[in-house]
Amino acid sequence: MANGSTPGGGKPRRTPLQALFYWGAVLTVWALIFLVAVLAVFAWDLPDTTKALDVKRQPSISYLDRSGALLAVRGSQFAPPVKIDELPPYVPAAFVAVEDKRFYYHFGFDPIGISRAMVSNLRRESGPLAGGSTITQQLARNLFLNFRQTWRRKGQELLLSVWLETKYSKKEILALYLNRVNFGGGAYGIEAAAQRYFNKPASRLTVGETALLVGLMKSPSRYSPVYNTERAERRATIVLDQMVANGAITAAQRDEALKQPVRVSRNVANQNAGYFVDWVDEQVRAMVGQPEADLIVETTLDLPIQVGAENAVRTIVARDSASKGVRQASLVALDGEGRVRAYLGGADYGDSQFDRAADAQRQAGSAFKPFVYLTAMENGHTPSEMVVDEPVTINGWSPRNYTGRFLGPMTLQTALAQSINTVAARLADQVGTTNVAATARRLGITSKIQTDPSMALGAVEVSPLQMAQAYAPFANGGVLARGYGIERVRTADGKVLYDHAVQKEARPQVINQPALGYMIQMMRQVLVSGSGGRARVPGYDLAGKTGTTSDYRDAWFVGYTGGFVAAVWTGKDDNTPMRSVTGGSSPAEIWRLFMAAALPRLKVQAIPGGDVAAPPPTDAIGDILKQAAGGDSEQPAADGGTAPPSPQPAAPPAGGAAAQQIPY
Repeated sequence: MANGSTPGGGKPRRTPLQALFYWGAVLTVWALIFLVAVLAVFAWDLPDTTKALDVKRQPSISYLDRSGALLAVRGSQFAPPVKIDELPPYVPAAFVAVEDKRFYYHFGFDPIGISRAMVSNLRRESGPLAGGSTITQQLARNLFLNFRQTWRRKGQELLLSVWLETKYSKKEILALYLNRVNFGGGAYGIEAAAQRYFNKPASRLTVGETALLVGLMKSPSRYSPVYNTERAERRATIVLDQMVANGAITAAQRDEALKQPVRVSRNVANQNAGYFVDWVDEQVRAMVGQPEADLIVETTLDLPIQVGAENAVRTIVARDSASKGVRQASLVALDGEGRVRAYLGGADYGDSQFDRAADAQRQAGSAFKPFVYLTAMENGHTPSEMVVDEPVTINGWSPRNYTGRFLGPMTLQTALAQSINTVAARLADQVGTTNVAATARRLGITSKIQTDPSMALGAVEVSPLQMAQAYAPFANGGVLARGYGIERVRTADGKVLYDHAVQKEARPQVINQPALGYMIQMMRQVLVSGSGGRARVPGYDLAGKTGTTSDYRDAWFVGYTGGFVAAVWTGKDDNTPMRSVTGGSSPAEIWRLFMAAALPRLKVQAIPGGDVAAPPPTDAIGDILKQAAGGDSEQPAADGGTAPPSPQPAAPPAGGAAAQQIPY
């Protein structure tokens, strides 16, 4: 029998070595077929690579505050490309050390990093895919692809990174990367970023400045030194440690960098108005379409006042977040003309860019009651008119007070100051809820207003911007003041494309005397003896109203002085309740902190039209008031304690039993 043949002359059996070669060849062929198929799938719609180095520059839009300070720049900003050899050696070394430490040893992709990312993605049930991208892959994505985290995009990114490695040297790839990568704030490329953040060329970047820029690569918005200073500093410290670990700098250089604080350019450091810039940016683009040249937008924002708003919100939200569940806040401040002087759409722009100042619709609560009372004043009622806080039923609906108690006889002034629900509901029913809705619309509420009896207690969804502009007539002598943020739009060479002074709408008188004077008198008492005691700022003529919705889902304070109004809202985005947060607590305290900082700058006067006094009560009514008040002229503050003497103008005597306050 021949060697290798089977008994009976059958097919010869392969030796183990032959079998290994055979099946190895088969697997290789199938692997090649599979690889070709995969490459074909990913390469089917690859983008055109012939214009890899072309720069498509989008015209920029620079936003200035009312005094000319730079707020922000929107649009792509490309500075002239910088050469690697012109940079300090630690700059390119830092990016390699942190972003792709095996950059000089792979051919476009890092098998170790990809393997680690694949394991992570296989374990992940949902959410974005882990990257593991090299500098070359990031460049391929920036040049040719989108940022959707899908397997297909990652596959194309890998193919294009290999193509880049075959076409360019490592030094050229790194230069392309540094000159194209997005550093946030509209800055693309290391030179634009150095100019934007530090007002210097990239060739003069320090070790600390370099670490801050490298830290932006993880997330330009989250680690922005403009919006998130502390987070950016923590990230830069981590980057410095990585730079030492990977040989980009020495430990001595790191220690020296930590001793020298990084100072962001003064103009960029003033970019405290992300929500406001988003709001006006949309309007500018609606006005002029896609700009063909660089534009300059002069806005109404007052940067020092804006900074005061951010400090007030940050302070109270940080204090009350854990203990009271205050997660978000919004603040809008207008002057008497309707100019937006401060605008804050959330507690932290870096964490959430959703604009709660204009886009969120939340129930107004008792902050809506001034429209009820104004309608009543315009129909012959007066602040000193006697009413009774008692059970009432309107079309089968029975409102109740916050405390569940009824306080008996009181004046309308006291009823508003103490935010008595039964009185407001009966009053709206008497004057007509449709008339109340018309009053609110006349003053500036633009959202849908339902006219069920519950609307008297604020079952109406509004935005802080709407509330600020609707209260503005109380502050400016009764004139309509719709909030606006753009004064002028011009090209960089001076051509004016829009001027508010030319195109502004008519501003009719929307509140007349004596109703205006009556309302100012009553709303002063909200701060003097009612639910808004925590909003008082000594030495100023102030008025306003608190608002709290059921289950503490929304809390408001909207207040004003002569020619200046601010609306504050606090709550949660998911509409779940806070913990006993009323309009007289967190919102009133935000308002007080903000106004205490803003009022000295504004040099405001007394509220115009607020010197009209209501007719005094008759002797009989006066006896009732004296009896109800127990002969004590000093009333407790809204949320407990005793109100200190107020510097505000005293209002006529107010009746009503004030032993139990209503913290609405």
